[in-house]
Amino acid sequence: MLVAEFRDPIYPGLRSTGTVLRGGDRPFHSVINGENFHVLEALTFTHRGRVDAIYIDPPYNTGARDWKYNNDYVESDDLYRHSKWLAFMERRLHVARALLNPLDSVLIVTIDEKEYLRLGLLLEQVFPDARIQMISTQINLANVARKGAFGRNDEYVFFVMLGDAAPQRVELGSDWVSAKGRTFTGSVRWDLLRRSGTNASRTDRPNLFYPIYINPEKNAVVSAGAAPTPEEDHTLVEVPAGQKVIWPIRKDGSHGNWQLGQNALLRHVEQGRVRLGGSANKGYVVYYIKGGEYEKIERGDYPIVGRNPDGSLNLGSSENIVNLAVPGTQWRVSGHDATQYGSRLLNSFLPGRTFPFPKALYAVEDALRFFVSSKPEAVVLDFFAGSGTTAHAVMRLNKQDGGRRQSISVTNNEVGVDEQRRLRLQGLRAGDAEWERRGICDYVTKPRIKAAITGLTATGEPISGTYKFVDEFPMSDGFEENAEFFTLTYESVWRVSQNRAFAAIAPLLWLRAGARGRRIDDLSAGWEVAEAYGILDDLDKAAEFIEAVEKRPDLHIVYIITDDDRRYQMVSDGLRHLSTVRLYSSYLQDFQINNGVTI
Repeated sequence: MLVAEFRDPIYPGLRSTGTVLRGGDRPFHSVINGENFHVLEALTFTHRGRVDAIYIDPPYNTGARDWKYNNDYVESDDLYRHSKWLAFMERRLHVARALLNPLDSVLIVTIDEKEYLRLGLLLEQVFPDARIQMISTQINLANVARKGAFGRNDEYVFFVMLGDAAPQRVELGSDWVSAKGRTFTGSVRWDLLRRSGTNASRTDRPNLFYPIYINPEKNAVVSAGAAPTPEEDHTLVEVPAGQKVIWPIRKDGSHGNWQLGQNALLRHVEQGRVRLGGSANKGYVVYYIKGGEYEKIERGDYPIVGRNPDGSLNLGSSENIVNLAVPGTQWRVSGHDATQYGSRLLNSFLPGRTFPFPKALYAVEDALRFFVSSKPEAVVLDFFAGSGTTAHAVMRLNKQDGGRRQSISVTNNEVGVDEQRRLRLQGLRAGDAEWERRGICDYVTKPRIKAAITGLTATGEPISGTYKFVDEFPMSDGFEENAEFFTLTYESVWRVSQNRAFAAIAPLLWLRAGARGRRIDDLSAGWEVAEAYGILDDLDKAAEFIEAVEKRPDLHIVYIITDDDRRYQMVSDGLRHLSTVRLYSSYLQDFQINNGVTI
């Protein structure tokens, strides 16, 4: 047992507690059981500046004894519960910032009405250079009654975007609503040519207030005239014989403007992308097909049946249309129902085991998709992992596009309040095997991730049910993925510096190397190489080590254990094409736990 006084430096390590192997050479998902602030500090050694996305569902501070501050539950009548929550979150967010890639990454945080205002201010304080946006998402089809208040069926999601990060256009299902409030129906969308919204008046774009001439017999656009000056009376513009004229004039008589110039309009006419609505009696309306919709026609999403008499395209509908878009800030998607696809789905994987308010699998999957769909090797971190939904969502994303994304799930093994009472009545206490078996990590997180990969419940039965939405397949198929489970350990500076804690440090070296391939756990030969990295302990064997490294084309990082600056530099010079790390000085310098310092 490690004994240390307060402020004595202690260093983290990891102890493996199991693996699931179904993914061949794919990188491993990691599940770490430990106090999440300490684990985050450990990850600054392995992943500083390398995380592409963080998704967290932190305690909502409801007063329901769902989180602790200084090892005590925070009650609803605690006068300082809001400031305690802010202090609790701030320390973790500062370390999270150090882990995120500053050039292109996102932090996603879910929250409800109790702390969303404070959280928003805290995020602006911790991430002053980020772009922050909050969306509202419906998580329950029925209102949840709140005494003396309106019922709630939604919550909020903050997106903190660093560097070039921005939501990408992705495929949206038919139950998504676009930014303009339209649902996707599988038929091509014809938009109104007259501009609406901002810059929609004649004075805003005077050159776009021009006449469009039509053939009334064919109901077809023929040509377009020049825009009159603001001083000219547009009604005096001469109309060619046998034709009629349309101006961008609203029903109230005010002057608007068109969305296309004359030349662009006529090109659209030639392509069949313009048609008329209305009639001579009620007034004509001009519609056109915008660029994004026309791209779908060109790639064959909408079949071209022919041309209509007016020259416009006659298009068929498509039930399989791919709608690439970025949604608005209000999400009302059936797959985000936390009851159906959170609690009930979790019960399919872990029959009889409960977890309070698990996130809907597809809600997490969708939130991540906007930022990692173009990053097939993204690293996704969740340090409030709970039931393991984030890891499950990352595996779903990988299956959809063949990606090799990896997740890092961090949670403690705290036993719920109600379960604690029951266990105490049985004479059990924290530390007892049965007590620990009922902790979040061992009872829910790890079994859920194992079940998702294997397709078998915690009792070994095939999981019943089918995944839905983007791809549908039996849950019993599982995933071709790998996962390893760890428990955080605490090591003394003496044991680390004297190379007596290698077993605890080895998993951290493997994680830093990308968590793929074999892990090096034995250095009895003085050196060892694996698929992704190598470790040199005996510098007298540097030549044979370098020779072995050269035979590993995928190896990209080397750890050199020495306290001799000169000899370290000599070995590094022989490995200039690789990243080299000196142990254990870099490990000891990067972080230490329990020293009173906040990163």
